[in-house]
Amino acid sequence: MKHTLLSRPCHAAVRLTARLRERLEEMTRRPDRGDISLSTVIIWVAVVTGAVVIAGTIAVVTGKYNGQLSGL
Repeated sequence: MKHTLLSRPCHAAVRLTARLRERLEEMTRRPDRGDISLSTVIIWVAVVTGAVVIAGTIAVVTGKYNGQLSGL
């Protein structure tokens, strides 16, 4: 039983080491892995922030004038 319990973490470590080695070999073979550029990240953050601001503004205006709009 003791041998079985110790072999599982060792087996997991061997698998993890092999996977890391494969990834490192792939990185050296293909240096351009399609990483996202910084400008793309900045643009996406600005788009999401703008959408959240617009949605928040619409929610605030709708909440503020909800009573007045119902009488139309």
